[in-house]
Amino acid sequence: MKKVLVAYVSRTGTTEKMANFLAEGIRMSGNEAVVAKTSSLKENDLSGFDGYLFGCPTYHKDMTNSMKQFLFVAEKANLNGNVGGAFGSHTHSGEAAPMVFETMQYVFKMDVTDLGPLSLTETVMGTDDGLKACQQYGKGLCEKL
Repeated sequence: MKKVLVAYVSRTGTTEKMANFLAEGIRMSGNEAVVAKTSSLKENDLSGFDGYLFGCPTYHKDMTNSMKQFLFVAEKANLNGNVGGAFGSHTHSGEAAPMVFETMQYVFKMDVTDLGPLSLTETVMGTDDGLKACQQYGKGLCEKL
């Protein structure tokens, strides 16, 4: 069994909901998921995982400042070569998840999922399709482990 960290920032609760649905997908694939707010994680908390999912909502066409601070912490943890993916919710533009994904891919040199970043509108997250998309992304990450 592999262990995946699902770390997130959430302003309205939607990205937190995504994190929990992603964790369900990870568990459905027979793996362990640990869900945590980025604000509770320190550099040494990031070791011991086989995969990483980082989530952030889009706020003013950007990722939140707290996610930017977390990414500096994650960079120090040397995640090079680890499997990763990114997710986020948005109301209209959706830039944060791709920004986090590209940071994981190009700055951290992680082995990111072929699925690309998962970026869903808040309205989709209130549907079964949103739930299923998150679960499938969690399962997809595990296929890469």
